[in-house]
Amino acid sequence: MHSHRYALLFVLLLALPLLAPAQVSPNVTAWIVNTTGATGFNGIPSNVQRVQYSAGNVYITCTGIPSYAIGAWPGNPNTATNQNFVFKITRMPTPNTGTAVATPLGHTGIWSNGVSIFNAKDAMSYNNAGVWNQNAIVVEGPSFDSCLGHPAGNGEYHHHLNPRCLYNDHDSSRHSPIIGFAFDGYPIYGAYGYANANGTGVIKSMKPSYRARNITTRTTLPDGSTAPSAGPAINAAKPLGYYIEDFEYVAGLGDLDSHNGRFCITPEYPQGTYAYFVTINSQYAGAYPYTPGPTYYGVIPAGATGPQSGHAVVNEPVTTYVVTATFLAAGLQITTFPNPVSDLLTVAPEGGVANDLRARLCNTLGQPVGAALELHPSVPTEFDISGLAAGVYFLKVEGTGVLATQKVVVTH
Repeated sequence: MHSHRYALLFVLLLALPLLAPAQVSPNVTAWIVNTTGATGFNGIPSNVQRVQYSAGNVYITCTGIPSYAIGAWPGNPNTATNQNFVFKITRMPTPNTGTAVATPLGHTGIWSNGVSIFNAKDAMSYNNAGVWNQNAIVVEGPSFDSCLGHPAGNGEYHHHLNPRCLYNDHDSSRHSPIIGFAFDGYPIYGAYGYANANGTGVIKSMKPSYRARNITTRTTLPDGSTAPSAGPAINAAKPLGYYIEDFEYVAGLGDLDSHNGRFCITPEYPQGTYAYFVTINSQYAGAYPYTPGPTYYGVIPAGATGPQSGHAVVNEPVTTYVVTATFLAAGLQITTFPNPVSDLLTVAPEGGVANDLRARLCNTLGQPVGAALELHPSVPTEFDISGLAAGVYFLKVEGTGVLATQKVVVTH
């Protein structure tokens, strides 16, 4: 059976330019695609409108508006608007072995629902000197809505920290799903991962390796050097944490590195990948640096950040990712491939599906031909059908108020 799997993998790799299913991978399937025309804030189409991909890139068309309710934003005069984004994200991320690139102001990546990720800065600094940079979570926090987001001056709705309405950030019983991608192409997970980077151990909240500095005056920088200019006194008006320079990195203090990520095994990457995690504390509040940053782990492709970021032009042959139609009719975003299949059938739920779905294969008489498997959002599940006779079967997916089937053809 194992030789069959290796042979199938080899064939699929050879067929990458020709077969769309062979190209489907987490950077294509993790997006929450709006397949029903649903709208969000102010009647704007919500989530991701289209996903297109080539061997090297994925293009995400989105409005920047989520499906969950957003607003109001106390003290913020801006309002969320349709950004008409097309983001281009590399599907072949590579580590940066040179000088680390700082995450910029504005979007630093994109959540799986097409909403922008911003870093911890709010673009303001003490005396406009660029030395003591304000922490957006502290300074702008009062203007965040219940989902911890708010619009920028250009109407770009965004989250500076854990997007708690995007996934269940209280579920510490399982590995968090992929909830976005940074512009270096590496995935971003929710707050929970395996205790050990090799995929073993209990599920735990990933802890950053940053901490508040033990200082009484703002005269030195986190690396211990004398600051070019002193910051304001630490007091009730500007407490420790008001500026991002109030934090320091201590290697090994937590689970994650200086970029707020680590190389590890995850459900979507059983061979391992570099992955970022959003970080929260025991009260589910954000923990610095909150999202990827303050620098990227990987190489930033040309145009991924800067003025053209979010306005990519698709100038290469691409395939449009399509959610399986039969499941779509039942309101489920689930992809199955390959079909016909001879060895392993992959069932890949999208990030927005329910948590209580079960799937099983049945014959044409409706009789189960194997055990039922639980389906989790953004986590591909495999059915080993190598022992089944060739013929027609049906993949049945059911959950609370949901029952849908899709024909599966088994060949040998």
